[in-house]
Amino acid sequence: MSSSLERPSGEWGKASRSADEQAFLEGPRSRGAELARAGRIVAEFVKGFRALHFVGPCVTVFGSARFGEADRFYALAREMGARLASLGFTVMTGGGPGIMEAANRGAKEAGGVSIGCNIQLPKEQHPNPYLDRFVEFRYFFVRKVMLVKYSYAFVVLPGGFGTMDEIFETATLIQTGKVQHFPVILMGVDYWQPLIDFMRQRFVQYGTVDPADLDMFFLTDSVPDAIGYLRRAVESLGIQWHPKARRMLGERKSGPQRKIE
Repeated sequence: MSSSLERPSGEWGKASRSADEQAFLEGPRSRGAELARAGRIVAEFVKGFRALHFVGPCVTVFGSARFGEADRFYALAREMGARLASLGFTVMTGGGPGIMEAANRGAKEAGGVSIGCNIQLPKEQHPNPYLDRFVEFRYFFVRKVMLVKYSYAFVVLPGGFGTMDEIFETATLIQTGKVQHFPVILMGVDYWQPLIDFMRQRFVQYGTVDPADLDMFFLTDSVPDAIGYLRRAVESLGIQWHPKARRMLGERKSGPQRKIE
């Protein structure tokens, strides 16, 4: 009888084209190999910190890569990106197509700063063409740290597993006080309302979250309403972030930094 620790190759979502990623998920390896991997992870964090140190203050927009230009959610994300840029925010996304492209595009067209944190995938995802700067990461967890670290608000449009992962990780950080109570705006009422209802009917009913925990989500289809909510929330945070670039470290600004208005 086979051990419960044995698994056929490719099961449990652990298949990967990258030999390094597959080895990372297979369990303990030699101490030297683990130390080398830790070094690569640290180097990736440092690369992200250096690339994104001057991009803020940001609003991160999450959403699916699968929506095309003709879709209403693409248009909504594009309008939202433009409005965020007009307020003086840098618009940060995962850097790929679909909703990410739309938000970056809106920011770029409005004369704002547009940033992408791209991820290396088995099915290659190219950075969209509306980025002032993008950083490509190997590890999803490093990328997610960057998307949260530099942002003062999160706008979430319809998406799949990746978007759900980003929503609930951000919600967990807010719920546990690991980050401030930054606004989380869900856009697409018909898409997100069933999820909100499920959380009320199951999470709250069974006591796995408090009713007040759901207050962190602001649900709307209206860009003006979303912007109004974001402005009120951000004013309470008192954003002031103007780091100076140091030439001796090869640092430079990412683009025009404007006062949040």
